[in-house]
Amino acid sequence: MSETPTVWDLFDLTGRTAVVTGGPGKLGSQMCDALAEAGANVVVTSRTYEDCEAKARELSSAYNEALPVAADVTDEESVTELVETTTDVFGGIDVLVNNAYQATGYGKPFEELTVEEWAETLEGVLTQTFVTTQAALPAIRESDAPSIVNIGSHYGVVPPDQRVYGDTGINNPPTYGSAKAGVIHFTKWLASYLHEERIRVNSISPGGFYSEAMEEVEGYTETFVPNYEYRTMLGRMGDDTDMKGLVVYLASDASKWMTGQNVVLDGGWTAW
Repeated sequence: MSETPTVWDLFDLTGRTAVVTGGPGKLGSQMCDALAEAGANVVVTSRTYEDCEAKARELSSAYNEALPVAADVTDEESVTELVETTTDVFGGIDVLVNNAYQATGYGKPFEELTVEEWAETLEGVLTQTFVTTQAALPAIRESDAPSIVNIGSHYGVVPPDQRVYGDTGINNPPTYGSAKAGVIHFTKWLASYLHEERIRVNSISPGGFYSEAMEEVEGYTETFVPNYEYRTMLGRMGDDTDMKGLVVYLASDASKWMTGQNVVLDGGWTAW
């Protein structure tokens, strides 16, 4: 009789390969850290090779072998090359984290948004999730413990509370939330489609994370941040560790009886 796995065994990703799109970014970086710390070999990908290389070097130094690959995840040929490079180096793909996104229309009134901005955001959020998943699926099918984790948003579940922005000029456009809602539905559809193959598909919908890059934007720290934090049950925005535990949970055997779910990680914003 085999021994019952411990909690540590269930979260262990040793020997598995995880591809993280948008890996050098704010959320991508902490998810790369978490997956590598749990034992995975991480493939760090984004459009800029230098950013991928810097993050991969950091992971390889601290944890396990990591691979930088520059890829445009809206381009089928580029993503095919990403998958081929990953399988050549590590032999396959066990975990795919669709985290990359490119959204437009911020700071503009709804009436001024263009069809081009709408289409660009759908491509940069929803289409790239489709393209990357479709390209990676043959490799994922070969895994003994396959898991796909898509990154949605709490604004794909509920609309923004316009009151938190005040008169700052900061906003969250309908392009973003609509595309992220599509990611959440795609997650559930794909989980249903792949259920007989026991390929798990789940999504994380994070709330707002504090952005140092936004500190120079007028109204961000003095108006938006306190308004946003007041609106959450836990009284703060996300920090540099809040994605780590959940992505490892969904990537690992700790969640092996979980698929088709959208887990909202927002400090209680949507629970009011």
